[in-house]
Amino acid sequence: MGQPLIMTSSSGLKTPLDLFGLALGFMPWLGRIFMLALAAIISLSLIMVFRGSFTNIEERGGALGWTMNPAMAPERRITLVTIDEKSIEQLGPWPWSRAQVAALVRAIDGAGAQLQIHDIVYAEPKVDDGVLVAAMESSSGVVLAQVPVLQSEQLVRTGLMTHPLTGISCNSSYSTAPNFVAPDPAFASLPKGHIAAIMSDDGYVRQIPAFVCVDGAPYPALALSALLQATNSESWAVTVESGKSALGLAPELVLKIDAYPGLAIPLAADGTMRLSFKKDPQAFRAVSAVDVLNDNIGDNFFANGWVLVGATAFGIPGSDVVPTPYSGAVAGVELQARLLASLLDDAVPYTPAAAPWLLWLLSILLGSVLMLLATAGGRIAAYGLPLAAIAMPLLALAIHILLLGEMAIWLGWVQPAVFCVFAASLLLLLEQRRVRGERDLVYENLNSYLPSDIAADIALRAPDSDVLVSRREVTLLCADIRNFSSLGESRPAEESAAVLHYFFTLATAVVESCGGRIQEFKADSLLAVWDGQGSAAARSALAAADQLQLAMHDDGLVQNPLANQPPLAVGIGIEQGMALIGSIGPAHRRTPTLLGDTVTTTIRIQEMTAELAQNILLGECAARSLAGQDLEAQGSYLLHGLTTPQALFAPASSGGPAKRAASRRASLKVVAGGRQ
Repeated sequence: MGQPLIMTSSSGLKTPLDLFGLALGFMPWLGRIFMLALAAIISLSLIMVFRGSFTNIEERGGALGWTMNPAMAPERRITLVTIDEKSIEQLGPWPWSRAQVAALVRAIDGAGAQLQIHDIVYAEPKVDDGVLVAAMESSSGVVLAQVPVLQSEQLVRTGLMTHPLTGISCNSSYSTAPNFVAPDPAFASLPKGHIAAIMSDDGYVRQIPAFVCVDGAPYPALALSALLQATNSESWAVTVESGKSALGLAPELVLKIDAYPGLAIPLAADGTMRLSFKKDPQAFRAVSAVDVLNDNIGDNFFANGWVLVGATAFGIPGSDVVPTPYSGAVAGVELQARLLASLLDDAVPYTPAAAPWLLWLLSILLGSVLMLLATAGGRIAAYGLPLAAIAMPLLALAIHILLLGEMAIWLGWVQPAVFCVFAASLLLLLEQRRVRGERDLVYENLNSYLPSDIAADIALRAPDSDVLVSRREVTLLCADIRNFSSLGESRPAEESAAVLHYFFTLATAVVESCGGRIQEFKADSLLAVWDGQGSAAARSALAAADQLQLAMHDDGLVQNPLANQPPLAVGIGIEQGMALIGSIGPAHRRTPTLLGDTVTTTIRIQEMTAELAQNILLGECAARSLAGQDLEAQGSYLLHGLTTPQALFAPASSGGPAKRAASRRASLKVVAGGRQ
């Protein structure tokens, strides 16, 4: 005979993920870096596409430090004198006469105010404007409001815009207003500041331009005008320059007042100032205008402080209601108080010029932590990465809130948060793929030595010392090579191994093609299992036996023995019944097991094939399941080790195994039957 065929098997790579998983096994760091880069691309793309939505999320989440822990310390430098419902009820509807407002100005001045800031536009000319102007000019200081109209297409110019800044050249990046509503020219001598606000895409006000360009001249914000007026400088000279910082934390622009050395107001690239909502609304002291006029506030109530005068009663002419995302719609005078307080504290929130790079640096640092979690593998990766997907966005938000509270730096947090969510998710998917690949490899290796169900259980279960067996109905097939011992005596061991390898490989293919599985290989024999003990399992086992006999004849291993050797043959026993299937042994050394009377009976039936000169023998239960099958009774025998005689049956031998196997394959069908 020729050299026996040595068969090998391979699972193969079925999908691109398998290829990627294989590459990951050799270079895991490369796969993780790829996932981090992919997360960066995805997060950046989403933020760019849905910029408005992410901006709203960042703004609202970023202000949690203000809204959850507001500063409650009373603001003593600034007092609000409000034209509220109480004042309207007692003094009549707004607008009041200029003489009545002049009385309010004198009352505020008499109570010790150092500076009055009127969040009111006296646009309409009145017959008694002179009285009010005289009262304001004789006071310790007054600043009035004017309104550049930023979002109007109609040419509306009312009053006279005055007191622009010097030292600034207007350009296209700054806020520009073609129209305005300003105080009547009768108030031209009095300093002024604008109260124009910038509306965000979500309809809320978060920024105020430090100055607005009208006809090429930059007009300062009302709070900034108050600072300039407080310097008593005749010239409102300022400079705007780029921010400088070694750590990249400087603002994009810095506004400096020539007459106020040391003060550097941070601005965005478009010249806007961010409003601070750090102070609780209750921190600002407010008093009703009617109480001031009636002298119900006491002497020196304002004590060299600054007074903001504005309307808080909703619905009155000239009142401005400003929507904010933190405290709802509020009177514009409150926003002016907030801006003025942050200017006095030198704590105007700003976004650093290097914010995009700082955010990516933070993302890289957080990504490195994710890499460490993924590299750790096991439970650390399995539990750490999902937790990191939640914790790291919160950490990015916490860093933002910390910088905002301690340094008035609005860094942002959404970009690293989104990156970390995707990075952790992708790394987790990759880790799961890697673990799955390792598990599949373990399973495939175990399946080379163990039955598939036991191999799967071992691959998925942590080792322990429990008895892991279950009672099942089975159909068993035991096959043994006859005369193999004499072959091993006279031939090299390598040749015997090749023959045995060929037989086991062939038998495995045959059994699996018939729906069974190999339970164990032992010496020159094997034990195969089919679940159940009905006619279908019995027919499958008999078909496997016939195919195995046919293959052995066709390949010449039986018909053409090796020189000076008895011919090899295969004896096969088949029986059905109950058996215990599982594994036993200590946690560090398990072994698959198949126990029960059915196992012993099947092995003994196979041993009888040589004595009865039959290639295939079946036990009573298997024969009963094959009722109607062409079987020949061989008598009852007391098998070795058993106490009850067993009736044995053999398939009809007419035509030899080749013809019988072909006929069986052509007419195979399921019939009723089963165990007695």
